[in-house]
Amino acid sequence: MENKQLVRAYYDMWNNHDFEAADTILDKDIRFRGSLDIVANGIDGFKEYGQMILKAFPNLYHAIEMEVYENNLAAVYVTYSGTHEGRLLGYEPSGNRISYSGAAFFHFKNAKIMSINVLGDLNALHKQLAQH
Repeated sequence: MENKQLVRAYYDMWNNHDFEAADTILDKDIRFRGSLDIVANGIDGFKEYGQMILKAFPNLYHAIEMEVYENNLAAVYVTYSGTHEGRLLGYEPSGNRISYSGAAFFHFKNAKIMSINVLGDLNALHKQLAQH
């Protein structure tokens, strides 16, 4: 797969809640830092992170707003949205609809995603999680 196809497959994996796709698009030693400032390394660690996030937001959706590609790097601006239905970051489920932005930085090697570093607008997320 080309880099753009890998990124699209990555967001399809999240939006379809199909983390088995990680086995084909991620390097086995993936280095991942998510939008919640949580680090998960290796495919198994990444899958555990994904399941933890989906317990909090079972209908989580990643909307790609902008993509930039250069050589073996990509930067993607994303809006995350979902309903807060599980405990997260010390907040009990609120039932609130949340939406916050993030920027993901991808590094590719040998037709796989080698690392992903995501910066999320945690201030906006905390404000929404705290509302009852």
